[in-house]
Amino acid sequence: MTSDRLFVYGTLMRGFDHPMARLLAAHADFLGDATCRGRLVLVKHYPGLLLSEVSSELVHGELFHLRAPDELLRELDMYEACGEGFPEPTEYLRKLVDVTRPDGATGKAWTYIYNWPVADLPRIESGRFLAH
Repeated sequence: MTSDRLFVYGTLMRGFDHPMARLLAAHADFLGDATCRGRLVLVKHYPGLLLSEVSSELVHGELFHLRAPDELLRELDMYEACGEGFPEPTEYLRKLVDVTRPDGATGKAWTYIYNWPVADLPRIESGRFLAH
């Protein structure tokens, strides 16, 4: 299963003046706000998403439609250091998750899941990276 949608919750969001955020904006269409089930932790100056089964734990982000998903995801995998050639375990894993739009519509989208130990990392309780 694959998807041409990407859910972003950190430095790839539209508010960031970052080369990869600009790359995404140039090659994808912003579909709107969305949430997925999970918890956010603050890694350094960027967040990590942990999957959660708890329905009240939501991470807020943005949903994009990728015009050329294979090429763009390859670039983003390199940025997130989980592409080919990075030593295991990589800091992030790209996975398909269920995302929900404000109108209640749900669907699958790619996102980057944090994959390193989180014992000492502070949690972003609001689930909103921009608000922390």
